[in-house]
Amino acid sequence: MQQLDTILSMAIDLTAALNAKDRYQRMLRAIGRVIPYNASTLLRLDGETLVPIAAVGLKADAMGRNFVRRDHPRLDIICNADEPVLFPSDATLPDPFDGLLSADEDEFHPIHACLGCPLRVENQLIGVLTADAKDPHSFDHLEPWFLKAVGALAGAQMQTVNLIEALEQSARRHGQIAADLMRDVQIGKDKQIIGSSPAMVRLRREIELVARSDFTVLVLGETGVGKELVVRAIHAESNRSDGPMLYLNCAAMPETLADSELFGHTKGAFTGATKDRAGKFEVADNGTLFLDEIGELPLSIQAKLLRAIQEGEIQRIGSEKLITVNVRLLTATNRNLEREVEKGNFREDLFHRLNVYPLRVPALRERRTDIPLLAGFFSERMQRRLGLGPVRIGSGAMEVLTAYSWPGNVRELENILSRSILKASADAAPTEPVIVTSMHLGDDLSATQPSARLEYQPTPPPLPSGHTLREATKKFQIQVIQRVLDAKKGNWAAAARELGMHRSNLHNLATRLQIRKKGN
Repeated sequence: MQQLDTILSMAIDLTAALNAKDRYQRMLRAIGRVIPYNASTLLRLDGETLVPIAAVGLKADAMGRNFVRRDHPRLDIICNADEPVLFPSDATLPDPFDGLLSADEDEFHPIHACLGCPLRVENQLIGVLTADAKDPHSFDHLEPWFLKAVGALAGAQMQTVNLIEALEQSARRHGQIAADLMRDVQIGKDKQIIGSSPAMVRLRREIELVARSDFTVLVLGETGVGKELVVRAIHAESNRSDGPMLYLNCAAMPETLADSELFGHTKGAFTGATKDRAGKFEVADNGTLFLDEIGELPLSIQAKLLRAIQEGEIQRIGSEKLITVNVRLLTATNRNLEREVEKGNFREDLFHRLNVYPLRVPALRERRTDIPLLAGFFSERMQRRLGLGPVRIGSGAMEVLTAYSWPGNVRELENILSRSILKASADAAPTEPVIVTSMHLGDDLSATQPSARLEYQPTPPPLPSGHTLREATKKFQIQVIQRVLDAKKGNWAAAARELGMHRSNLHNLATRLQIRKKGN
């Protein structure tokens, strides 16, 4: 009777007005009333990779992992099956979720009971539903007809969500926006925007909004936050996604080379110009051009870039002919361009042309809840690259990763995890689990640059002798502001964010404290 109630509950939810997350969680909870699992996971098929989209009973970092079919024989068997698969309790095949159950803590417990249902719609595989338990006899009582019904309804539920999302995407222009909030943008192999924190949800909404326009976009953020991924996501979701997106890094490029790279040259225009050459703007016609580190572009080239944006016209070096181009411009920088304008290093008119739609990518310390997802993603990738057994991160190590300030952001997290996994693998046989502990992280984290964020003492220091409270307060404010400015290399906007202030309020306060001259 309970099995029928579960099937009825799943069938009713097919017509309910629920979002994707609620649909999947209700389905897994309903299944759990009959199937006594320790963990259950719903995975969507994306090419040859299974991507977790909902789970019960797994560690947080499991949701950041992608499971390539060929690397996980049990999942591959389930995908190739026509019916639900119940693996023998003594099967020697590794389970993809060994050591990932939330009840495992730091111990690596192998899973003894495993079943999986291939989810098919019109004979096409769209995903997999798995259930795992530590008790080898947990699933012995389940009847084949019930598992088939669960698999059919789970597939229908996933297809319902897919259809709803497809309709929503079509309404937002040709279905270009991916629906899964866990990994919204697939840029290429191992290049995803990962995170479900509020900051990343907001960023995805901004990407969705601006992608369908033809606006020039200025992507801002610290080094290592993933600005290029955001730019590529905007292009992938745009109406120009079928056209080319060319890339040019403007940093440390000599003036002549920058001019030629952007706008092209004719034969004999300068020494070494042995033939005509089209620039990036010409090649990217009807597509997108991404200029990285735009703040480094020489002033003389900025004038030509401004004309290209305003008039849609370019001119090769050595030619008098104007060439009309239709290019969408996406740019990125870790500099404060407003400050560069004040210094005279960047044209104000060009800044306003580029700043049509600014997008700020949050620093990793501003989205700490995404660290387990990123750690899981990088762990899975390193496992494949190094040919290791299952890579798992101990709870102590995860606490260290989550608490650290990450001045180098996601890039630093990837580098430190890569080194730590390599260190941890030294003591493991090729197929044995690799457990990353805080010991493997210790040297790396202590050697890296400390956070620029201030560590405040729980109690204020004593009042200096001979100072009034007003004088002591003023002195303390000057010290704090100067300390943050030094850490941010004079970037007032970044300092204001660090201090939790609006930039104009910080300017006014700094002027009153005589740190900043009025009008500067």
